[in-house]
Amino acid sequence: MKKQIHIKTKDKNYKIIIENGSLKKYLKSELISSSKKFIVVDDKISKKIKRLIKNNKKVVLIKIKGSETIKSIEIYWKIISKLLQKKINRSSTLIAIGGGTIGDLCGFIASTIHRGIRFVLIPTTLLSQVDSSIGGKNGINSKYGKNLVGTFYQPDFVVIDPSILKSLTLKQIRSGYAEIVKHAIINDDKFYQWLKNNFNKIFKLDKKIVSYAIEKSIKIKANFIMEDEKESLKNSSSRAILNFGHTFGHALESINEYKSTLTHGEAISIGMVIAVKISHQIGRLSKYQLDDIIEHFNKCGLPTSNNLIKKDRYYKFLINDKKNQNKKINLILLNKIGKAFYAKNFKLNKIKNLVLQTL
Repeated sequence: MKKQIHIKTKDKNYKIIIENGSLKKYLKSELISSSKKFIVVDDKISKKIKRLIKNNKKVVLIKIKGSETIKSIEIYWKIISKLLQKKINRSSTLIAIGGGTIGDLCGFIASTIHRGIRFVLIPTTLLSQVDSSIGGKNGINSKYGKNLVGTFYQPDFVVIDPSILKSLTLKQIRSGYAEIVKHAIINDDKFYQWLKNNFNKIFKLDKKIVSYAIEKSIKIKANFIMEDEKESLKNSSSRAILNFGHTFGHALESINEYKSTLTHGEAISIGMVIAVKISHQIGRLSKYQLDDIIEHFNKCGLPTSNNLIKKDRYYKFLINDKKNQNKKINLILLNKIGKAFYAKNFKLNKIKNLVLQTL
């Protein structure tokens, strides 16, 4: 069954389509139009896309291997140069087909080439379908930390095809599930309880269950985005609430040098566990709910700790998080499952002591 979600922001209104088989359907309809299309596609799915476009001369296809390492100034410039060489212009459409790293990179390209062109996202991993493809955040990494260079640039259209997920490994599905359960923990206790009863069906890619989980997760994220598109508010409606677990998780990815040994979802899983433990330590989250969350993560096979957290260099990356100001750390913590809050102005030593107590 086809589902449509409408995103309305100050900068742009657009649709998210959730439908099995929608990737093929969308590309066929796009190729009818006369304007030139530029597709950046993950190498893993490039053969399928080639078959669909059938050497169409109106399409420029660029293959790239998706990973955190492509979110660099070097790869950004390499693709920009190729697009300009192939005569991309303001009436062109850039279509990103792949996981979150390809979407992040292409969103940054689309927002900066010719000062902004039409941009379509077709996420092909569970993680990108429920998280990075919604909301217009994009960018690249640097040696100083993750996503410190980028823009806010909403896509013009998002196509989510759950049937494409069957090519994913269980590790990749779990990585995406980490973001789904994050949305439940910060905003919807009933959805969290539903996930506890249905996570195995999600891992087995039950069509009805997966589609519902994707739709529900997107709607939670969309509400925060429409309230606070550019993360300017600092209250319970702030888009910053979506960063629950990300301050700690991004620091882990940075110190791990974005290696595939630790996926984004796995890093965020560990970050969420740190955040809920701190929430309990400061007297907000009950011991019962703390244990409940950790038990669920263990049942799901999501990681809850990592030895890199013990290293002093980890805390240098932690202080570089975009949400921090004046060398004070700002965090998203929990009052209870379904109710997150924005906690400001922690000193680094305080956070370090709290984190080390969680190990």
